Amino acid sequence: MGRLQGKSVIITGAGSGIGRAAALLFTREGARLIAVDRTEAMKETVEEVKKAGGVAEAMVADAGSEKDVIAVIDRAVKTHGRLDVIWANAGVSGGLIPLGEQTVEHWQEVLRVNLIGPFLAVKHAMPHMVKQQSGAIVLTASVAGLKAGASGHPYAASKAGVISLVQTTAYSLSGTGVRINAVCPGLIETGMTKPIFDRAKERGTADKIGQLNPLKRPGQPHELAAMGLFLASDEASYVNGQAFPVDGGLTASMPYAGKPV
Repeated sequence: MGRLQGKSVIITGAGSGIGRAAALLFTREGARLIAVDRTEAMKETVEEVKKAGGVAEAMVADAGSEKDVIAVIDRAVKTHGRLDVIWANAGVSGGLIPLGEQTVEHWQEVLRVNLIGPFLAVKHAMPHMVKQQSGAIVLTASVAGLKAGASGHPYAASKAGVISLVQTTAYSLSGTGVRINAVCPGLIETGMTKPIFDRAKERGTADKIGQLNPLKRPGQPHELAAMGLFLASDEASYVNGQAFPVDGGLTASMPYAGKPV
């Protein structure tokens, strides 16, 4: 039996990176998946899942649109009869625009996708899970929500908001049997971070990526997916209201670039 055998699961941002890795891992563990992305890329994810013998359905949707989120959750409940897990993973980076050049519109879009999106997932998944007296909600935050220096301002603020949303929602769900937690990726090689890796390769400094963490390397999407799987599974039945860095140890201390002992 897989760790998510027969469970009804939604993953947003499933078209690439962490979302695609999670879709492949969760379905290998028996999940019945609704894979969501606002691009057609999630169809490739679903094709990979099906080739591996998994069960998945693709939906094009905007994770920051309430209408779309309601439609996605309704589809999962209609198709599978219930909703056991939702991983609100979709996000945008917002780039590294200097603070004085940032616009209100730029902030609004980053917050809409990165923070309002997870809120909508929580809001509309919650009634189904509370009725069942069970369910796991996973949100993608970031080490940028824990410490400064890992991203642009609106992205960091949005991810700090996600962590707060996890903490406050855990208490709003007291006694319901529904859990909520967040994963906080460090530097992970995904489509969002591709410009960082490309620039390093152009400069000939690719070997320096991730040098500030004790493992001295960047992370891979499957390493985040593994944490998400744990939080979604019954193995994490007493884990609630927490934000877990998956960052090679970066947030264990202040960044240190000295020579190893």
